[in-house]
Amino acid sequence: MATNSFNSIHTLRRRHSIDCPYPFSSSSPSSFFPKTITKNPSSFSNHNLITFSVSSTTPTTTTTTTITTTPFDTLEQHLISQNFREADEETRRLLIVLAGEAAVKRGYVFFSEVQFISESDLKEIDSLWRKYSDGKFGYSVQKKIWNNKANRDFTNFFIKIGWMKKLESEEVDQHNYRAFPNEFIWELNDETPEGHLPLTNALRGTQLLKSIFTHPAFVEDGDEEEEKEDSNNNSGGDKGKAKKGGLFGGLRSKLFSKPDYSF
Repeated sequence: MATNSFNSIHTLRRRHSIDCPYPFSSSSPSSFFPKTITKNPSSFSNHNLITFSVSSTTPTTTTTTTITTTPFDTLEQHLISQNFREADEETRRLLIVLAGEAAVKRGYVFFSEVQFISESDLKEIDSLWRKYSDGKFGYSVQKKIWNNKANRDFTNFFIKIGWMKKLESEEVDQHNYRAFPNEFIWELNDETPEGHLPLTNALRGTQLLKSIFTHPAFVEDGDEEEEKEDSNNNSGGDKGKAKKGGLFGGLRSKLFSKPDYSF
């Protein structure tokens, strides 16, 4: 009976060791852990790959930020600062550059070169002047005064925008051109005449200013008929000559009754 009991115990132990092998035993068959050994490296590799993919896109996202600049940034900065004299000088420089290489080499613009300036560029310059002067300065403002209030007469126009000043006289009204730069108004206030800036005539005579006013950038309804009238009235007058001297280069006193457009 003792023999039978010993055999039963031995049989139970042998069956338990077969059914429940110790998992950390070096003698345990490797076939019990094939998935565990091969699966773990694959899962770690996938995790690393995802992490690398995410980190590699991060620099690309940060480098998409760009700063855009335009040729009109300097002009805008002067206007924002209300530095109208510097803004006027920058406008002069821009017109020369926009007119082409010949104008740049020469240092000034012929009225016939205004046609080479794009409509969008002239409008942008005008828009900046109007924006930072509460609509008081700019080419389009000057154009309306010249066209509607001065009847396209430059003497009347210069008086209305304050480029000529009235002198006290008992006999007749006399107007002199203001001396550049000190007698011009470089600040924006209630006393500043509408259309006083920019001083385009510092470039080249009335023909240049007229070419800007009649540029497609500032053409309005009825302008074509006005142009025909002007050409009929002024036949034989100032034709195609860019005049030297500059309005503000060597200003001379002139009587209102005897306008001289030799500048």
